[in-house]
Amino acid sequence: MGNAAMQIDLAGKTALIAGAANPVSAALQDRLEEDNARILPKGVPDLLILSAPLLEGPDFDWDGLADLARATGAAMQARGAGRIVFLLPACAALPVRRQPNLSMRTAGLLALMRNLAMSFAPQVAVNALGLGAITAEDLVSGDAAMIGHAPVGRAGTLDEACAVALFLCDPANTYLTGQLLTADGGWSAGYGRNF
Repeated sequence: MGNAAMQIDLAGKTALIAGAANPVSAALQDRLEEDNARILPKGVPDLLILSAPLLEGPDFDWDGLADLARATGAAMQARGAGRIVFLLPACAALPVRRQPNLSMRTAGLLALMRNLAMSFAPQVAVNALGLGAITAEDLVSGDAAMIGHAPVGRAGTLDEACAVALFLCDPANTYLTGQLLTADGGWSAGYGRNF
């Protein structure tokens, strides 16, 4: 898009990305490394990214993701600091008829995110990014019908999705917790969701 990529200072910080592998979580890992975070394969990081599936699909260990969020959040709280960011599809907040199972499961994660934000504050910030139609050649999040109902009139890019995620990851962002920020081109503010 020609815009400079958002940068944050993660020098000396560790990050762990868990859950569903997808182009958004992969791009975010690259961006975290570019911003000097050290990526951990396991353990209790400074920053935990929990990626739900972003498209309706095969079975996924939903309970395992929730258990990891609870256990890591508790360890972060005991340590005195941490940050958890859930990557969710926008249907976590507004169900999509053609994605009933994904809508239901991710709505549960959205409720969990808010509960954890209340439970682990003030030591741990817990937020979520809700993704609408995001493309990386093919649609990697959302539903194609969302594009026609989004005021922006197009799908988002991986860079745009990562910019919002990095805002949630930024250590300078100290007063935001329990919130879902939705990067969906305005779809969730739209008028007709007849799909």
